[in-house]
Amino acid sequence: MTLPKPRDTIQRARTKSSAESVFGQIRETFVAITYFKRFRMEFDLSRPIPPTALPVGYELLPWDEMLLEAHAETKYQCFRTEIDANVFPCLGDREGCRRLMADIARREGFIPQSTWLLYLAPVGDVPGEFCGTIQGLADPDDFGSIQNLGVIPTHRGRGLGTCLLHQSLSGFRQAGLRRATLEVTAQNLGAVRLYHRLGFRTTKTVYKASEVAYA
Repeated sequence: MTLPKPRDTIQRARTKSSAESVFGQIRETFVAITYFKRFRMEFDLSRPIPPTALPVGYELLPWDEMLLEAHAETKYQCFRTEIDANVFPCLGDREGCRRLMADIARREGFIPQSTWLLYLAPVGDVPGEFCGTIQGLADPDDFGSIQNLGVIPTHRGRGLGTCLLHQSLSGFRQAGLRRATLEVTAQNLGAVRLYHRLGFRTTKTVYKASEVAYA
């Protein structure tokens, strides 16, 4: 009887181990199509826009092309751990946010006066920080379309989202638009409550298909 060479035995063992590892990963992780329920909401711009006041230390920066990268990075920090990063995978990717922000800024319907960046000024040895973003577009029906309103998690609970939204709605009004629209994922209950409280009404329910990886 011819015994297998030690090198052949080791190679077969490595190949088997590698294959088992790959198949184990396939068993443990799979991608499924998931449908996310989303609400389309509208705001009548002829109505009063609720006044807001920024907390001390914060300021709103109007759109400037020099701030594009700051908008993109802030968008990433706002959404990367949120459910919307599953609905729109680009929001969970730094480069994806940069491409998205660049695309918004060069669209024909881009509304600069509805696009704002939130900044917290430095205090002592604590550096300043960009901490919120919102963008505005005009859709084909001449409605203002709010894009990606977000506040970084460590700055939430201070009314900053309301301040951003107020500025964006005011910008749509200045641009001569009649209504503002947005879409929000139904599971984002805090955002849904905020929009209803500010006077938005739900006009349509849609379902967004997205690939989600499960371990």
